[in-house]
Amino acid sequence: MITAKELVLERARTVESAAPVPSPCISICRIDPVSEICQGCFRTLDEIAAWSTLDDLRKRDIWRAIERRAEAAA
Repeated sequence: MITAKELVLERARTVESAAPVPSPCISICRIDPVSEICQGCFRTLDEIAAWSTLDDLRKRDIWRAIERRAEAAA
């Protein structure tokens, strides 16, 4: 079975050429109380809340941050 981390990393590698930029949400919505990062998509609450209003450039920036967070996750 594929983990949330593996799924997000796989999707992150395809987002640079995607138009429109897809949401990172994988319907595993649990915020870690310590890191305040979603355990499913690796976004912060602020990133999740702002997603629908962001342009593609900013969304790609968030995808890059997601990739870094997922790679650093245990």
